[in-house]
Amino acid sequence: MDRVESSTAGVQVKEQSPGLLSQDAVQKLIQQAQAAKQQAYCPYSRFRVGAALLTLDNRVITGCNVENACYNLGVCAERNAIAKAVSEGCRSFKAIAIASDLQEQFISPCGGCRQFIREFGSDWDVYLSKPDGSYLKMSVDELLPVSFGPEELSMKKVLDIPNEY
Repeated sequence: MDRVESSTAGVQVKEQSPGLLSQDAVQKLIQQAQAAKQQAYCPYSRFRVGAALLTLDNRVITGCNVENACYNLGVCAERNAIAKAVSEGCRSFKAIAIASDLQEQFISPCGGCRQFIREFGSDWDVYLSKPDGSYLKMSVDELLPVSFGPEELSMKKVLDIPNEY
């Protein structure tokens, strides 16, 4: 995982492996996630989250969290962006950047969003950011290790399961 922190001297990069996106592209993706955060509808939690999803054809699709008075019907920013992308015909992604108002730590997707992100592959990048533009780069595999995905559904299974009702 790559970690980038802002400093008064500018952005300093500590790379552990060569990244798919340029530093400039990552910063633009994070800026778009921060802009999406401004549209968040969160009257209950007052916790704004934005996401910017980069498709394989370099389109950026954004999403924000949308809460509901019946709390469990709310939609997270990450799932909102992915659902929008799927509705526009995109099912493969390069990266997603996530932004919030947390200053002391990087925003991280909830468990449900980690599984939702994983549905579309385990080998793409997730950028967890702070409002100052610093970020932590992780792969989906790092974010959700030993995950369950669509490919498990086609694996060999025991088909003779007795009905014991």
